[in-house]
Amino acid sequence: MNTAVLSGKRLAGLIQQRAQDEARLLENEGLRPSLAVVVATDDESTHWYVRSIERAAERAGIGCRILDLGHDATEQVLAGVLKDLSAEPTVNGIILQTPLPAGVSADELVGHIAPEKDIDGANPLSLGRLAVGQPAFAPATARAVIELLDHFEVPVAGRNVVVVGRSAVVGKPLSLLLLAKDAAVTICHSKSGALETYTQPADVVVVAAGRTGLLTGSHVSPKSVVIDVGTNVLADGSLVGDVDEASVTGVAAALTPVPGGVGSVTTALLLLHTAEAARDQSRSLVRATAG
Repeated sequence: MNTAVLSGKRLAGLIQQRAQDEARLLENEGLRPSLAVVVATDDESTHWYVRSIERAAERAGIGCRILDLGHDATEQVLAGVLKDLSAEPTVNGIILQTPLPAGVSADELVGHIAPEKDIDGANPLSLGRLAVGQPAFAPATARAVIELLDHFEVPVAGRNVVVVGRSAVVGKPLSLLLLAKDAAVTICHSKSGALETYTQPADVVVVAAGRTGLLTGSHVSPKSVVIDVGTNVLADGSLVGDVDEASVTGVAAALTPVPGGVGSVTTALLLLHTAEAARDQSRSLVRATAG
């Protein structure tokens, strides 16, 4: 059978246009949305990704500050920078980019990001708000999966959706977003046992475990729509997902590519979240002033 390729490039362009339109409206009001990205690593692939965000932000009319603190930055230094950025009125969105220096915990640091500027849903308060249906920015990667499913009109209400991976960045928030769309959600992880037991009967399989080739053709069926969230760098520098694309192609109904799938949509959503955060912060300031 032919496996449809669910490319994210067109959707990413549409979302970036929304971000640009929002930024233009705000600029007419005298406000330019601004994003700050905090980096503390010498990992070249991370710096490549951060530069791609910077270029995309420039195209969308959004300011982007890269704060490179070096691979030996301490937790205290990082915490201080995040607190300062959270209090800085000209900064609307904050990203703490991983990986971090050895011994530095992202779990502790993300609590220093103000929730209203937490455009990648890293602060535990954001996840808590998502859980109870309150306004919050979802992690951009989790939202990217939902946007792709909507864009390609893949139904999830009442459908069996399996999420492979339970991270606070993708698996857990994605399950909450899927539940909000009335999906029947199952989360699989390293202790779940035989993966095919869960994935073969599924209508939609989302793989976000960070393991190259984890999902193969034997794990899916002809009805499966497979969303590959993985981003794994091979020894030759090429990027692959968590899905064995060669074996899944021809078996599953549809598959997102890596690269060119979820990742491109994620970057665009970070910009849209920044513009939305700037708008919300501007309105809050107006209300506070009027009050």
